[in-house]
Amino acid sequence: MPTVLIVDDDDDVRMVTSLSLSRVGGWDVLEASRGREAIDLARAAQPDAILLDLMMPEMDGITAFGLLQEDAATRHIPVILLTAKSRVGATQPWDGLAVAGVLAKPFSPMQLPGDVAALLGWETT
Repeated sequence: MPTVLIVDDDDDVRMVTSLSLSRVGGWDVLEASRGREAIDLARAAQPDAILLDLMMPEMDGITAFGLLQEDAATRHIPVILLTAKSRVGATQPWDGLAVAGVLAKPFSPMQLPGDVAALLGWETT
């Protein structure tokens, strides 16, 4: 059973995402509300994937992703960005980054595990 780390500063989004991945997807879920907390948790727990909110206070998702990539202990963990701004212009903040994918918020809680699995190439049951 995969373990996914959800990183979002919004408690409600984190709760819905967690319930979706655990109850619908059947996966183990870890949660962090801030970028620094996520980096420390990823290093310690070694999740199979990270869902990382793009816009957070203190440290945004792009900065957190960069720090995860710089760390040999976490660079192998695939990251999917979650964003409420799937179209912000001709170029995107994640262009050129080695993210596994980008998912827009709001999302369907019933479809989220399938969307995540598809981006990561995981088998679904």
